[in-house]
Amino acid sequence: MSKKEKETEVVKHHLIQRRKPNRSIGGDIGVYVFLFLVGLAMIYPLVFAINMALKPMDELFMFPPKLFARNPTLDNFSDLFVNMSKSTVAFSRYVFNTVFITAVGTAGHLLVASMGAFVLAKYEFPGNQTFFKLVTTAMMFTGYVTQIPNYIIISKLGWVDTFWACIIPAFAFPMGFFLMKQFMEGLPSTLIEAAKIDGASEWRVFTRIVMPNVKPAWLTMIIYSVQALWNNQQATFIFSEEKKTLVYALNQILGGGIARTGQAQAVLIIVIAVPITIFMFTESQILETMASSGLKD
Repeated sequence: MSKKEKETEVVKHHLIQRRKPNRSIGGDIGVYVFLFLVGLAMIYPLVFAINMALKPMDELFMFPPKLFARNPTLDNFSDLFVNMSKSTVAFSRYVFNTVFITAVGTAGHLLVASMGAFVLAKYEFPGNQTFFKLVTTAMMFTGYVTQIPNYIIISKLGWVDTFWACIIPAFAFPMGFFLMKQFMEGLPSTLIEAAKIDGASEWRVFTRIVMPNVKPAWLTMIIYSVQALWNNQQATFIFSEEKKTLVYALNQILGGGIARTGQAQAVLIIVIAVPITIFMFTESQILETMASSGLKD
């Protein structure tokens, strides 16, 4: 073995020693037990909600409440769809409205936030830092604070009682803009410069170089956007029944009293199913974003 190979082996040995956690077997067991308990605490509400939706009426009011349904049934879901079919508007119409608003709003937010973040992260121009400070300041305000100004602006534009009143404001969610900008700053500028030297246009650099390398960030942004739009009743701007969303229609079931308790539990499962499903398919990418990993100069 040559001297250079020996030095390489020594370096590898030191790196392995540094990466190895300085814990005993008992410490490892303690960590796994703690993580197991935390996992149980997190999954318990979901398991409880699913079982509540599967319980017949007599088990829903059992005290003390049981975690698992003794006689699971889908009657709550069938009763829910029967009630929804009696509505003046078809159930499929509510579904279409919600899917359309969520899909178009999320796509627009992804495009606007990504393009704006790319400019702020990789280009210097007068006022770029001031603009970014405005974005971070906007994250401090909830929707309740900006609800009246938003309504006035949308009313002036003539968008009240249209889908655009729900879609256009979604393009400007500050959280997605902030997330994309912070992640793009970790992308090597030399990679972009090399693409430009090879003759790539700005749009090609953005679509072929930047976006594929920040995939974890925009998948995380999609989760936030879908969750916000899917669970929003949009009752502030939409008044026509045929334009109302699925969540709004389902929440009307909750006002039906004790007799609709089972249907209310079924509504909860339907509402949370879409965000949870999307999260399951993008979990690894979201964890990478939260760890702030990415390419560095």
